[in-house]
Amino acid sequence: MSEIVVLSGSPSESSRSESVLKFIGSLLIEEGFSVTHISIRDLSKDVLFNGEFNSPTVKDVTKLIQEAEGVIVGSPVYKSSYSGMLKTLLDILPQDVLEDTPVLPLMTGGSSSHLLALEYALKPLLASLKGLNLKGVYLEDFQIDKTKINNPIIHTKALERLTKQVAYFTKIINSKQTNILL
Repeated sequence: MSEIVVLSGSPSESSRSESVLKFIGSLLIEEGFSVTHISIRDLSKDVLFNGEFNSPTVKDVTKLIQEAEGVIVGSPVYKSSYSGMLKTLLDILPQDVLEDTPVLPLMTGGSSSHLLALEYALKPLLASLKGLNLKGVYLEDFQIDKTKINNPIIHTKALERLTKQVAYFTKIINSKQTNILL
């Protein structure tokens, strides 16, 4: 069974990003993957703020990410970029934490004017950690109803884009596993 880590960069427990990431996690579980959800909210603010890269918590997160077959990283758009809390965590992880790992980036924002935050902010950050970025998905707030737990995506085309990217993500992970077994 392949392990997938879902990393939420949302400081809000009830955010649209969080609801979409949980939905993706449920899709992956249905496909037979093991999913570990990590939220920046669950990490000690002191560890993050003080940059305690040797803390047991950061070491545990590092190990989970490094051993994952794939990682999904999601964040709301703040000031045309990902959340500062996500950046704080990624800053204290090893520089190669995502080496050769397929990464599906996801961002949510209030309007299409923030669409490029995915391309010019999040994806370069993940690439600097040696992740193998997929196309990624940007969703606008109106496309998400965070009160719908089973499937928060209420916009048909957005749901199609998301499920297509998740399917591609799983295909890459499965083909990577097949190559290792051969």
